[in-house]
Amino acid sequence: MQCVENRPTPELVLHHLRRELTGQMAARVDAAAIVRYGSIVGSVIECHTSLPRAMEHARRNIAASAGSNRAFSSGTVVLADTMSQCRGRFTRSWHAPPGGVWGCMVYANTLLPRSRNFIPLAAGIACCETVREFGGTASTIRWVNDVLCGGKKLGGFLVEGYVEPVHGEEFALIGFGINVNNTSFPDELADTAVSLKQVLGREVDLAAFTTVFLARLAWNFGILCYEEGRELSGEPLSGRNGRHLLLEQWLNLSDTVGRRIVYGFDVMTAPQYQAEVMGLDATGGLILALDDGFVKTELSGEIRYLG
Repeated sequence: MQCVENRPTPELVLHHLRRELTGQMAARVDAAAIVRYGSIVGSVIECHTSLPRAMEHARRNIAASAGSNRAFSSGTVVLADTMSQCRGRFTRSWHAPPGGVWGCMVYANTLLPRSRNFIPLAAGIACCETVREFGGTASTIRWVNDVLCGGKKLGGFLVEGYVEPVHGEEFALIGFGINVNNTSFPDELADTAVSLKQVLGREVDLAAFTTVFLARLAWNFGILCYEEGRELSGEPLSGRNGRHLLLEQWLNLSDTVGRRIVYGFDVMTAPQYQAEVMGLDATGGLILALDDGFVKTELSGEIRYLG
């Protein structure tokens, strides 16, 4: 039987998450509350040698649990060393050979609509922070959550909703693909993709990287719940100048603001217009100045940098 290469454990994820109790942000926020909120992420981890697609696997497991009148564990992570039918937005294929971090996280959708807007940002932040911690200090986020290094894509995320068919419970599925030790890409990706191994010139401990990534994801989802609780109780948000803390973190990691970009809902096949990025609004929407002076905010879609 083939052994699973990428096998992080819930215990190690929680251990790394608890480092935040004495981290840099502990003086600004109730770190214990954030850890408590986020600790469900990675509390269950499925590790597979290969899957066609992690999100489809998760959907089947959720439906099977509902059919047996069993609760599905929110925060469950599904990992596979390789995936044969991996895809991103608009059915774009995602190359998922051995050496990368491929999978998804399942989150019971108990968040309010305003907080759900930050789920894509939370995933991108977690990846970028982890890449930087492992030596990829030049990594940045391109709106909304593409992680780039040297202008090439190192990690990407896809958030999809799922309503299980028995009780109607809603889940958010956060799919992730991170190029860590894989160095071979199809011809169509060779000029636009990069792995952390290529950036650093050395291999990275894959399980250790995944452990830290999941801990960062747990922390960021903890922040989502924490900020929602403050807002509901009438307290100010925790970021500087009353910003959402995840928005502040995203701005610190991104090089999108000030860039000239092309925007489109499907920017690869149907680019719509060019603009300059002026900033992000309070919900993470992209504020764009068009060439005719008109300013608009896009809440979904994607961008590519020009120049």
